[in-house]
Amino acid sequence: MEPRELLDFLGMIETLKTNARHAMTRGGVPETVAAHSWRLAVMAMLIAPEAEGVDGDKLIRMCLIHDFGEAVTGDIPSFLKSADDERAEDQALARLLTRLPGARRDELEALFCEMRELQTREARLYKALDKLEAVIQHNEGDIATWIPLEHTLNLDYGEENAAEFPFLKALRALMRADTEKKIEEAKALL
Repeated sequence: MEPRELLDFLGMIETLKTNARHAMTRGGVPETVAAHSWRLAVMAMLIAPEAEGVDGDKLIRMCLIHDFGEAVTGDIPSFLKSADDERAEDQALARLLTRLPGARRDELEALFCEMRELQTREARLYKALDKLEAVIQHNEGDIATWIPLEHTLNLDYGEENAAEFPFLKALRALMRADTEKKIEEAKALL
């Protein structure tokens, strides 16, 4: 890769640092796509040893790149995302990747393909972590920022994805308890 190619590509994905997601942080500011991806990668690094047969480096790479298309499209919450939105994000990603030299582009295209197909443990673990991180973020943010759907969605979002991995299954159960507690505390203030 040439230095200019690297700088140009980094410039294209820089918007991930400011593209807001639906959730609010504990500090009351909108979470960014980059912040979500960073914490997702940290989760992957810490959890990979708990998941037998998982290539931790590959898992971390998946988590770091999974929302590259949102550098162009912005974030659309999963409960609002349509098939058309997913196609637009895939097209944006394809355009971004054309800016990389052959070997790097091929490597990332193969990784994205693996992530879409969900046939490997790494891909399924990344997908589960992606959903769980979103719930964790909602549980950390002010419940006043939740829309009504999130009061039920946060109870089971990602549960099915986590079921394959014993550690994640236990983590998801704790997250559900945190969501229930948050909802009950909010009701008590009414």
